[in-house]
Amino acid sequence: MSPQRMAGVVLLVVGVALLIVGMTASNSVVDQLSNTFSGRFTQSTTWYIIGGIATAALGLLLLFVNLRGKWA
Repeated sequence: MSPQRMAGVVLLVVGVALLIVGMTASNSVVDQLSNTFSGRFTQSTTWYIIGGIATAALGLLLLFVNLRGKWA
């Protein structure tokens, strides 16, 4: 397995973990109250979700695209 694919797998796993943490945090009492009164989640929860999506997407990109621009 190439180093690029290993990095892609690691980033994908970290991204999914961040997304799970963000989604779990969005169900907490503090976030539910924040969502009720302000209409949005707390900043930390939002960053976990956005960071998880971005990291997982980068991991998928590294898994399926070679550095030379050809499909794996």
